Amino acid sequence: MRKLTVFIALMFHISRVVASDVYPYESYGSPNLSPAPESKAASPELPESSATSRNGVFDVTEHGATANGATESSKAFAAAWNAACGHPGKSTFYIPKGRFLVGPIIFSGPCYNNQSPNIEIKGTLLAPISLSAFQSSNWIAFRNLNGFTLTGGTETAKLDGQGAAEAWKQESCQKSAECKKLITSIDFINVSYATIRDITLSNSKGFHLGLHGSDHINIYNLNIVAPGNSPNTDGIHVSHSSYINISSSTIGVGDDCVSIGPGSAHISVSDVHCGPGHGISVGSLGKYKYEKDVVGIHVRNCTIRDTQNGIRVKTWPGAPPSSASNMTFEDIHMINVANPIIIDQEYCPSHSCKTTLPSLVKLRDISIKNINGTYNTKSAVAFFCSTEVPCENVHLVNVNLKYLVPDNPRQGRLSIKGYLNGLQVINSRGALLSVDVLFCWEVKLYATGIGINLSVISK
Repeated sequence: MRKLTVFIALMFHISRVVASDVYPYESYGSPNLSPAPESKAASPELPESSATSRNGVFDVTEHGATANGATESSKAFAAAWNAACGHPGKSTFYIPKGRFLVGPIIFSGPCYNNQSPNIEIKGTLLAPISLSAFQSSNWIAFRNLNGFTLTGGTETAKLDGQGAAEAWKQESCQKSAECKKLITSIDFINVSYATIRDITLSNSKGFHLGLHGSDHINIYNLNIVAPGNSPNTDGIHVSHSSYINISSSTIGVGDDCVSIGPGSAHISVSDVHCGPGHGISVGSLGKYKYEKDVVGIHVRNCTIRDTQNGIRVKTWPGAPPSSASNMTFEDIHMINVANPIIIDQEYCPSHSCKTTLPSLVKLRDISIKNINGTYNTKSAVAFFCSTEVPCENVHLVNVNLKYLVPDNPRQGRLSIKGYLNGLQVINSRGALLSVDVLFCWEVKLYATGIGINLSVISK
């Protein structure tokens, strides 16, 4: 009877790993998520699990996974995770060298004593090629977990989404900027105090890495790669999360290298090499009602090369009220970037929006400083602000961007459209030789060593 009681307690505690019912989110633009509730209940004391091997290391091959790249192994991964998650002590979920085909799966918690296993990946994980294998928008998800490291160890873990074979060829991808079905390669949902490092993510069917409802996450030494023409393949997307640090990584994809969505607070991006792609973006914002505000974004010491945009803040036309504030972009080097600095409150990638309706997302306290490099379109800096709620307190300091065609009259254009309350341009050389301003309020220019032609056209 005692053995039966222990067995029932063990099975009740261990969080099941499932291949469906993934926490859903909007794959294009900004997800509309609320974080899952934290579990407050303490885990019961459990005896040593009979599945323990090698001092708390749970190897997926010892639970039936096959490293031949062809045999689907999600059940074996689930079994190894359940054993590691329920282990009464420090544990490691371990994937050895080899190629593992793994279907959609959730590694769920909370785990024993609310302490999650560390995850160590030495091999390569392959996603199923067919979209029919996915009932939701995730391939691999970690949910309701606390305090763990996901790493390749002394090597680099590899997760291949195999998006080129079928996902990117969807008819919807060809007709518009929005694919009908997008699958995120790896998602972290309601995760706290985690480190993610030494991982290569490639060819995702949608976003490569997503963070939703999570906090205190440190991400570094990531290599994220997909062709520049692959649709909607953002490198890292953050929403409804706080205290996220992304650093020392290389990201070249077909969409934003890093995108920061609604409900994001205290997000740091540093030492990131971005390109190809659409640059580093805050947004898009305002696609849904009741979006939470964005506050405290710091992007610094990054290199952006051969991208559609450099640093960008984007909101939808007709967007309902919300705000994004206290954003700093500094010490950024641009190489052959189309739009190095852009605020776009008329963002509409499908070209089917009601652009006559102004965005009601309030943008304020934006500092852009120490930006240098080259660009290849007519505007080094473009601000398309709302005609209803002005962009407020925008500072451009030490901006030095050169047009790639020498002696071209387009060089150095700062374009402003909409309402802007409080613009300062300080010590910017060679980049802002002329200024066109439409429909602006209280534009203040403080410039040293440059000639600025300012024309204000009232509405």
